[in-house]
Amino acid sequence: MSGARVLPYGEWPSPVSADHLVRGAAGISEVIADPRHPWLLWWAESRPDEAGRTAVMRCDLRGGDPEEFTPPDADVRTRVHEYGGGAWWPHDGSLYYADSADQRLRRIDGPDQQPRLLTGEPPEPAAWRYADGRVTPDGRWSVCVQELHDLSSGAEPTNRLAAVACDGSQRVVALWSDADFVMTPRVSPDGSKLAWISWDHPDMPWDATRLHVHEFDEARLGAELLVVGGGGDRSLCEPGWAETGGAGSRLMVCSDHEDWWGLYEVCLDSGSLLPAVTGDFDVATPPWVFGMQRWAAFPTAVAAVAGMASGDKILLNGRALDLPDSSISSLVAARDSDTGSDRQETAVVAYAGAGYRHEVEVVVLRVDRDGAVGREALRPSRPLDFDAGLLTEPEAITFVTGPAGDETAHALYYSPANPACAAPPGDLPPLLVTAHGGPTAAARRQLQLGIIYWTSRGIAVADVDYRGSTGYGRSYRRSLEGAWGVSDVQDCLAAARFLADRGDVDPDRLMIRGGSAGGFTVLSALAFHDTFAAGASRYGIADLEALAADTHKFESRYLDRLVGPYPQAAELYRARSPIHHIDGFDAPMIVLQGDQDEIVPPSQSEMIVKALKAKGVPVAYLLFEGEQHGFRKADNIVAAQQAELAFFGRVLGFTPADASVDLEISGL
Repeated sequence: MSGARVLPYGEWPSPVSADHLVRGAAGISEVIADPRHPWLLWWAESRPDEAGRTAVMRCDLRGGDPEEFTPPDADVRTRVHEYGGGAWWPHDGSLYYADSADQRLRRIDGPDQQPRLLTGEPPEPAAWRYADGRVTPDGRWSVCVQELHDLSSGAEPTNRLAAVACDGSQRVVALWSDADFVMTPRVSPDGSKLAWISWDHPDMPWDATRLHVHEFDEARLGAELLVVGGGGDRSLCEPGWAETGGAGSRLMVCSDHEDWWGLYEVCLDSGSLLPAVTGDFDVATPPWVFGMQRWAAFPTAVAAVAGMASGDKILLNGRALDLPDSSISSLVAARDSDTGSDRQETAVVAYAGAGYRHEVEVVVLRVDRDGAVGREALRPSRPLDFDAGLLTEPEAITFVTGPAGDETAHALYYSPANPACAAPPGDLPPLLVTAHGGPTAAARRQLQLGIIYWTSRGIAVADVDYRGSTGYGRSYRRSLEGAWGVSDVQDCLAAARFLADRGDVDPDRLMIRGGSAGGFTVLSALAFHDTFAAGASRYGIADLEALAADTHKFESRYLDRLVGPYPQAAELYRARSPIHHIDGFDAPMIVLQGDQDEIVPPSQSEMIVKALKAKGVPVAYLLFEGEQHGFRKADNIVAAQQAELAFFGRVLGFTPADASVDLEISGL
């Protein structure tokens, strides 16, 4: 490479600093068109450089610039299910939202106005929580999920459907609570019907759910019209009503009863599902959070996301649109005029999309009757002044795995890339294997500066979609059942060995990192195997028994499928828990944790750190104040990234070009 500096892998100077992960960054999500005025487009922005707060933005597609609608001190976030999502919804130009400070529901009618409290003060702070709502067509009621906590007793919270009065009277009417969980209440356009999803322990919403449809009037449920599901053989999610022109509407829902989450129209007379957009791809994604929808319907067209191993595609009436976006998290039908949707010459679709050359942005597509596509970045991603040679696309790899070598798993492989640097002849790069969280999640098919941070320094990255990951159908997603801590670990090991055997990476400098469930995979890989030379665990699980006994309601029975029912399978829990296998740990480790994490409490990290120190294994521990499950504050995100790089460099013998950070490593 002409003009490139020859330096060892891991020591390449990089223009991508840890500050770039947060400076000017915005996590854009939940794009929604106003039901009464579909030319008003709304979206949420989480901002690391504003202490991680989330603001809601609005833009008039008929003309005008985006504006922040919520007050500057608002942090729009709900703690329903602890993971949240669906913390806001618009109607008739007004915004309804839950604030992180007290979880109470508010209404604000303009960006310069004061919000009005819609729900009363709970008996204990943040004990009454709200999410995933929609306003009735007459504007009188907001139907949403309500989660009630009795913090003093420690009893399991109650999840139910509720109707909240929109007039500020703080009246809340309980609608339905005949299941352990509810989500996605959706009122029909004429206000006469209500559809929602429910499920019960021990299922998760990607395992088995039910679709309910009832008559609805004046904040009262009427007769039951339909229940679909309930046999445990399908996950139904993302229900919604689509206008058919005139006064008609149809109910749509995603279902994975044919292995992939396809989009179906629901026959209200029989409950049968009629295929609308189906194939070997997932339209829906696992509902870890509320407020996600990846389909949009018009009177004469249907648009949906087709999630594939190669990346997301938008299908419009079955035709794949040629777009630079490979990851789409939200999709909605909109308008750019106040004419009736059945008279529009152009289909207008809006979404939150990212590609391998740009971060997430709010996109508006206009597709005319001839099929011509116009793409506008309504809220562009921040400008990144990096050489294009740094922003490389990964290679999708499939490899054999399992003890008998008769299974397959998948990963995205990012080779080192920096046009200004080259390695000495014959040198091989270190490899960082990444285990995603969930474990029901997937590697993201988009530009991630958190990955480019490593590859631009000469460190290869393998982002593993181990068995149990989403994006390969229901059967692959369920293949981790009973095997968590085994199959996921095998797949991370197999990915590293595959790349080492292929000659891509140095087999003596293999690292692994992960957060939450991915952190458990890291700990298990280091406790039970000696493939990796070092590891980084972010809020990882060390003791499965402690997790089963001390976690929130949403995941309190998650391990029943992943490991086995507790306490009946207590012996298996102990056998799978890294904390009981300290003798197997020899590789150095860095552990990072938030002190307010209620999903994986700090005790999980602290018990493993204490045990490793007692054994003399090199370990570094960083506890971040004010952080919950996942780091949101800019300073903490930067510090965590820099600490991991410094740690890996010190224990594996390379010196990063960045200035070293002050990092205490016990036992080194």
